Amino acid sequence: MKLTKIFAACLTAVMLAMPLTSCGKASQKKFVVGFDNEFPPMGFVADDGSYTGFDLDLAKECASRMGMEFVAQPIAWDSKDNELKSGNISCIWNGFTITEERKDAYEWSTPYMKNQQVVVVKNDSTIKSLADLAGLKVCVQKDSSGLAAVEGKAELKSSFKELIQVDTYLNAMMELESGSVDAIVMDEIVARYEIQTSGKPFKVLDESISAEEYGVGFLKGNTALRDKVQKTLEEMAKDGTMAKISQKWFGSDVTTIGK
Repeated sequence: MKLTKIFAACLTAVMLAMPLTSCGKASQKKFVVGFDNEFPPMGFVADDGSYTGFDLDLAKECASRMGMEFVAQPIAWDSKDNELKSGNISCIWNGFTITEERKDAYEWSTPYMKNQQVVVVKNDSTIKSLADLAGLKVCVQKDSSGLAAVEGKAELKSSFKELIQVDTYLNAMMELESGSVDAIVMDEIVARYEIQTSGKPFKVLDESISAEEYGVGFLKGNTALRDKVQKTLEEMAKDGTMAKISQKWFGSDVTTIGK
């Protein structure tokens, strides 16, 4: 009876130790990047079904240097805050604009590139300026920088016949192509890339709505991960890796860290 108890105690100790040892070997700290998978060239679905994009390439390289497992996690853009607060993602990295309203809501990396909110119309459109949008239907993505830019221009917004919000910019472009809307307010980087690669008969107006900068957003209070990523980005900028990734996607170095 005594030996049986000793054996049972030993067996229990071994069984308890096994999962701990196994987990220690198998688990690797994950760097889960939340992104909109219909936001080329920052993050989107490639022809082979994989996730790709400029921001994802930066994030993947960053994760590798930090010794973390990179995970690209598609999210609904208007649910990004819940995804971050619940711990489903480590950060938001996908053409995420730093705004005054957002500065106190997240821990931010320093800006890594500049962008503008612009107006996209059909090539044969008579719209030449922001003033020409009066009385017309304008489309934006929900909870986007384009929406924020329009909201910040009360007089401009009030001149629209209707401001229509859709889930993604690809849907917005479908609306424009079908004639359901007259114009889209969106990120210049995304607009020019999509027009160039898709061959859609669209153009970008010369007059922009606002200028902005992209950064990586982290949960408020998570300065440890923010600082780790920031340090890695600075190293990538210094050794030319960031410029190399930019050249791949844009044909030039559009990044701003270290410049």
